[in-house]
Amino acid sequence: MNAVVAEFDTNIAEDELKVSAEAGEQLAGLINSSDDPVEGIRVFVSGGGCGGMTYGMTYADTIHPHDKVLAGEGYKVIVDAVALSYLKGCDIDYTNDGLNASFVFNNVFKAVGGSGGCSACGAAGGGGGCA
Repeated sequence: MNAVVAEFDTNIAEDELKVSAEAGEQLAGLINSSDDPVEGIRVFVSGGGCGGMTYGMTYADTIHPHDKVLAGEGYKVIVDAVALSYLKGCDIDYTNDGLNASFVFNNVFKAVGGSGGCSACGAAGGGGGCA
């Protein structure tokens, strides 16, 4: 009997994660300005904080077999499949309000029924848990 093996699609679909044009430009700039060779920017999810799950970004020098990738002009966003299940439906944007320039994660943790905010300590920080 032949087993059917499902193929793992390494591309991030638009309904899984979106990156605004402004955020894409900033991601490309970060990659281009890195002193070390990088594959892209890794978005990760971790436990902790008073709101439960939090997220972050870091340089990625490797794309692992269970990573999914969203490729844009001059950048790649890399997310492992488990983290992506928590981030599904998230929109990554970039705002520049004078001295407060930052990436903003909208609709984070929407797929698992959370807002990503922290009602216990009052921090909302763009929907990403407590700092």
